[in-house]
Amino acid sequence: MSFTYRTGELCVEDVALSEIATRYGTPCYVYSRAAIESAYGEFARACAGRDALICYAVKANSNLAVLALLARLGAGFDIVSGGELARVLAAGGEAKKIVFSGVGKSAADMRLALQAGVLCFNVESEAELERLDAIARDMGVRAPVSLRVNPDVDAGTHPYISTGLKQNKFGIAIADAPRVYRKAAALSGLHITGMDVHIGSQITEIQPFVDALTRVLEFVDTLQTDGISLEHLDLGGGLGIRYRDETPPPVADYLAALFKTLGDARQRVLLEPGRALVGNAGVLLTSVEYLKRGEAKNFVIVDAAMNDLIRPALYEAWHGVLPLQETPPANTIAQHYDVVGPVCETGDFLAQDRLLAVQPGDRLAIMSAGAYGMVMSSNYNTRPRAAEVMVSGRTAHLVRRRETLAELFDSETVPIW
Repeated sequence: MSFTYRTGELCVEDVALSEIATRYGTPCYVYSRAAIESAYGEFARACAGRDALICYAVKANSNLAVLALLARLGAGFDIVSGGELARVLAAGGEAKKIVFSGVGKSAADMRLALQAGVLCFNVESEAELERLDAIARDMGVRAPVSLRVNPDVDAGTHPYISTGLKQNKFGIAIADAPRVYRKAAALSGLHITGMDVHIGSQITEIQPFVDALTRVLEFVDTLQTDGISLEHLDLGGGLGIRYRDETPPPVADYLAALFKTLGDARQRVLLEPGRALVGNAGVLLTSVEYLKRGEAKNFVIVDAAMNDLIRPALYEAWHGVLPLQETPPANTIAQHYDVVGPVCETGDFLAQDRLLAVQPGDRLAIMSAGAYGMVMSSNYNTRPRAAEVMVSGRTAHLVRRRETLAELFDSETVPIW
């Protein structure tokens, strides 16, 4: 494991997290290179012998160091904006390994992606299909497209991160997909290359993935009879991680089930893991400012807040909380606390009802914060965003410095009234 106690100190690989907190301050995100490499390796080994491309979902964590590491490992990338495209290319990712997803691609984003030469656009509506066709024809190219099919399968996850039900905004209804494929085939600016299905995030059971794949495979042969052949099948991502007591299946079991469902299908397989690669590879370090005794609850007030890690406030998500020193200070009594930040919102909490033995000045690690942490952070309450550090063995690299207050309003102007 990349995050363990050694001689009483919580460490990441061979570096004490307290050293990082002292050097770079808090709040601070810390990532383990070894943990990311290990997680990617599980997918790579499970795909051995298959024509498969592992396309990391950039939205989970878009730090350039994370992207560069995965590019070096051979990963492709799943992007949802022109900004993510620029990040991947800046980090050394290959355009020909990029799939462009998302329901709201702008005309400018489409042009940038066509100029770069991305592998595929995962198209999510007929309106998007028509826009992409017009832009590609105007540029004198053909856009490689895959339709994202919505199979109406319940992923059994939080409703905010479920994407495969008919009431969700994502994808094209499975009943409409054959007709839309025929429409795409008739548009001269498009080249059909595949089919995409993605049903949600933080999924901890295999069966929803199998059900979704089974549904979309039902009409792949039908497309073939219409003269529409598919070069690849994009099976999406969404495999969950353990935050508390979840029991997600091993990557090998998850992919074995999908490959078994695919049977003799000869198309190239694309996968889009995000959280599964980086979620448990990161923590958020924070310092205790005050202890506050209340009539109904006790509070640990820390210097990290919902603007740094919004998942608990947004999803009521559970993150483990560990002190950086395994043994509490002398004469410190463990009590149940809510761990809250300084942001002026009642929903500003990082953890609730946790048994902790802490004092002001102590430092804590909010665990499993490598995905949807820093990437969703904001400057609410005019708070600078945290620093980011990646550890490789015995070395801690600052991969994003903390913002300064001046930078937060440097782009603003006061008009001359």
